[in-house]
Order: sequence, then structure tokens, then C-alpha cells
Amino acid sequence: MRVIAIGLLGVLFGALAGCSEPPQKEIDEAQSAIAAAQAAGAETYAAEEYAGATATLQKARAAIEQRDYRQALSYAIDSRQRAIEASRLVPDARARAKTAADSELKNTGESVTHLASLLRAARDAGASAQELRAPDETMTAATRALQEARTALEARKYAEANALLHGVRENVDTAAKAVAPIPQRLKGKRRSG
Repeated sequence: MRVIAIGLLGVLFGALAGCSEPPQKEIDEAQSAIAAAQAAGAETYAAEEYAGATATLQKARAAIEQRDYRQALSYAIDSRQRAIEASRLVPDARARAKTAADSELKNTGESVTHLASLLRAARDAGASAQELRAPDETMTAATRALQEARTALEARKYAEANALLHGVRENVDTAAKAVAPIPQRLKGKRRSG
């Protein structure tokens, strides 16, 4: 029993002695884990966890400056764990972002095709260039966004593709609603004229 108590005291004193100097090994491990998380894409796909890891590492460094090595050790270990968690979350988050980007690209493409057919029908019915200027500008911007999103998808930048497509389909659908009644209205004018 006395041997166990002496052993526990030795461990306790060792832990206390370990806190008498900066926990450089743990800081380095945390920094390496953060670098690995960044390389994996955690800044984009696990942003909250990644930000938590980097903020906690900064707290560890601040604690070292204040010579609170025990707190620095705690922060460094926490930072490393957060970075590892961020890395672990990246593959699933990237897959979800890819699925969302693929779906949004498809849906936006269909909306652009629909708007293009409505614009053709409006022109065929005699709509003026002035009347179709805003929907044409929407169409041009949407086509550009689709091209940029396709490029981002090919580069496996799924979050960027989603950002490029954000709101585009809604704008195209709004333009389509404005253009859709034009051919009927123009036909009605011809009949009454």
C-alpha cells in the first residue's frame, strides 16, 4: 500500500514538474494537427471546429506568456483534439457540399433553360429589347455563374460552387415569371389593334 502511495505521489510531482515549463511538445502537436486539418479543408468544411482549434491554440500561447503553463497545457491539448475533430468532419461535409452543388447546378441549369425558352417566345411575339433588357441581364449573369460553378466543381471546390450559385436560381425564376406573360399580352394587343 505504501509503495502505491509513493508511486502516486511520484506521478503527481511529475505532473507538477511538467507544468514548470511551457508545454512545447503539446503546442507543436496542436499546431501540426491544425496544419493537417487545414490541408484537409477544415477551414471550409468544418469551419467552426477549425476556428475553435486555432482560437484555443492562441489561448495556449497567451497562457504561456502569462507563465500559466498548466492552463497552456490544457488549451494545447484541447486545441489538438478540436483540430483532429475538424479533420474527421471534413470528408462527410465535403460530400454533402458536393451533393448540394451538383443538385443546385442541375436545378439552376433547368431554370436557365426555361428562361431562355420564355425569352425566345417573347421575342417571337414581338417584345422589345427594352422590355427584355432586365431578364436578358439576369440570363447573362446566371449563365456566367453556371460556368464558374462548373469550373469550381471540376476543381473539387464544392463550397465555392455553392456560393457562386447562391440566389441565382431564385433570380432566374423571378425573371421567368416576369417574361412568361409577355407573349400572351402582345397577342392580346394585336387582336384588339
